[in-house]
Amino acid sequence: MPGNMTLEDLKSAVKRGDIDTVLVAGIDMQGRLMGKRFHAQFFVDGGWEETHCCNYLLTVDMEMTTVQGYKSSSWQTGYGDYILKPDMATLRLIPWLPGTALVLGDTLDHHHHEVPHSPRAMLKRQVARARALGFEPMMATELEFYLFENSYENLRDGGLAALKPVSAYNEDYHIFQTTKEEDVMRAIRNGLYGAGIPVENSKGEADAGQEEVNYRYSDALDAADNHVIVKNGIKEIAWTKGKSVTFMAKYDHRKAGSSSHIHQSLWTKDGKPVFADKGDTHGMSQTMKHYMAGQLVHAQELTAFLAPYVNSYKRFTVGMFAPTKAVWSADNRTAGFRVCGVHSKAVRVECRIPGSDVNPYLACAALLAAGLAGIEGKMELEPEMSGDMYNTDGIREIPHNLRDAAALLHGSKMLRAAFGDDVVDHYHHAAQWEIAETDRVVTDFERERLLERA
Repeated sequence: MPGNMTLEDLKSAVKRGDIDTVLVAGIDMQGRLMGKRFHAQFFVDGGWEETHCCNYLLTVDMEMTTVQGYKSSSWQTGYGDYILKPDMATLRLIPWLPGTALVLGDTLDHHHHEVPHSPRAMLKRQVARARALGFEPMMATELEFYLFENSYENLRDGGLAALKPVSAYNEDYHIFQTTKEEDVMRAIRNGLYGAGIPVENSKGEADAGQEEVNYRYSDALDAADNHVIVKNGIKEIAWTKGKSVTFMAKYDHRKAGSSSHIHQSLWTKDGKPVFADKGDTHGMSQTMKHYMAGQLVHAQELTAFLAPYVNSYKRFTVGMFAPTKAVWSADNRTAGFRVCGVHSKAVRVECRIPGSDVNPYLACAALLAAGLAGIEGKMELEPEMSGDMYNTDGIREIPHNLRDAAALLHGSKMLRAAFGDDVVDHYHHAAQWEIAETDRVVTDFERERLLERA
């Protein structure tokens, strides 16, 4: 890919004067890029080996609040440092930022061990587990978002009540409407491609101003790395155009939510698909059935990693293409788990539960952990559901809210075995904080509904 760089490439670019800044970024609990901007000469002269960051970065919330109650870091422990070690395989040019390169980093403790609850480490642990079984997990995430005429500065200065999507009508697959958005979307496609992201296409999605960007599947870690770079890049490119975007799962209850469906398959180490079996009704191998069985059995326990905020659960709405039932079906968009590529070597399972607010490392790690548990336990796949799952009673539901999902996460023996007690407790605490903050804050809806009438 054009944007991929080696350290030697970077040294040459710095010597020519093409690159003067290197972003070194770790991943926080919310899936955001957190790090430093290095002078490029310092970076190539040795700064690439490692840097440091405050360990509170894996305990803060969206507002960067120093949330208390975490075992890993607190005022009592003095908020010390972690090591941020660049993974030079992720080094790339960032075309939309002049003279800039980016490298993602792993979060390590002072003994140079990966911090267990750091998102990248959680996914890497499950990938290693898959490889020990002879599999290479391959994944792809789809990202949907809303594009607004408003700038972020306008919204910050009081324009939030006047959000104006770039389209006045549903633009799903709509070529004429998306032509009017090409100033931004073309810059996004070309910018991301220039950054080494294998972009396939963009399209209008299922509501006014809603967009989707698709990029090629890859191994699980690379897929998650691509996801966070795409998300950050879309925000930055829209900002340079005087526009804004949101990756909220549900920014308006009257509009379709934004998803991040996760496609998954397993391959052999020499690149052959494991999930395909021409002799099966749907072309699914026994390994694929075990994998899906594990995800379905544990689906409700996983949900806090797939839908991490109170707002996430407002997306699960009947008739708006977001699932409400954690069941499987072949090529049926009303099911939480959809089998795609039936009767082909590309047969795979698409988990439709995550919204675009998801941290891809946590979601992919949790899905992989459940799938591998299904394979290891040789779990039998439950019968396929068909028809309209929205209006089918008596089948497994996605938890209705973060409170229920957090309780299921806390009690999950499978996730505790996969990640460790401290990791599960860490993310359970994060969910409890989100719930407490939402319970505490008075909303505009409450004021509008009750101020006069109550």
